[in-house]
Amino acid sequence: MARRADVDVPDLTGALVVLTGGSDGVGFGLAGRLAAAGAEVILPVRNPVKGGRAVERITAAVPGARVSIRDLDLSSLQSVADLADVLLAEGRPIHLLINNAGVMRPPARHTTVDGFELQWGTNHLGHFALTARLMPLLTAGNARITTQSSIAARSGAINWGDTDFAKAYSSAKAYGQSKIANLMFGLELDRRSAQAGWGVTSDVSHPGVTATNLLAAQPHMGRASDTLSVRIIRSLARVGILTQTVDQGLLPALYAATHPDAQGGKLYGPSGFQHTAGAPAEQQVYRPAGDMADAARLWELSEKLVGLRFAHR
Repeated sequence: MARRADVDVPDLTGALVVLTGGSDGVGFGLAGRLAAAGAEVILPVRNPVKGGRAVERITAAVPGARVSIRDLDLSSLQSVADLADVLLAEGRPIHLLINNAGVMRPPARHTTVDGFELQWGTNHLGHFALTARLMPLLTAGNARITTQSSIAARSGAINWGDTDFAKAYSSAKAYGQSKIANLMFGLELDRRSAQAGWGVTSDVSHPGVTATNLLAAQPHMGRASDTLSVRIIRSLARVGILTQTVDQGLLPALYAATHPDAQGGKLYGPSGFQHTAGAPAEQQVYRPAGDMADAARLWELSEKLVGLRFAHR
């Protein structure tokens, strides 16, 4: 039997980690692995009850784990600001930020409290604003920032004329746009940090095709039952065909965030066929996110939309 892939995580004792989307799926698995390596892990969560259960499960599995929750709704720029204010008041340098949380393909168009299409506003703009607000702490910690993209970023484009898909909504195109934006942002952040001396490194990961709950029943988003896609993915993941379970799907992000050989400005994903599964490895940046002029345009647009400019002090 072939040996299952894994990542050797270095000792993270003394490191402070902020990880979004840590109460379920890939994020939950990442939180456990990071805590087991000695890091203190902060999980900003939208649902404190679910987040509390996640903390209980991690501390039960990892004796001595230091894991706590904070309030965060990435679909609200005010909530992002409130979390940043809390962490800035605490004043502790952040050594690792993992922008992992996301929403995926609600069948009908939803908007954030700020009026952005839900996937664009949550997956990209929420993380963009969070990273910008935490820059003083990230710089103080010489942080590594890992942003989670998706193989959905292989195709599609930024819908520059209508980033909120108000004229013609497509759940798949809007999701793809948000994941292209995640990839562009992560790479552009590394370029700007290197040029301006911000003192942080930034890379990007994606989990391939992993059996999480992103496409499961979510009545609050208009999805009354699990999609056919997620049922197929779960079935295939159990036998390891072109898909993988959460403990394998988290490995690219774990590698990107912690491995000494991982570099800023790179994309890491599964190394198997079509990058759907397999051991984590560096891969080529997907074509829709490869234009640096577009990345700069996205950065400027994002700063305008969230009303923030990046500053390291």
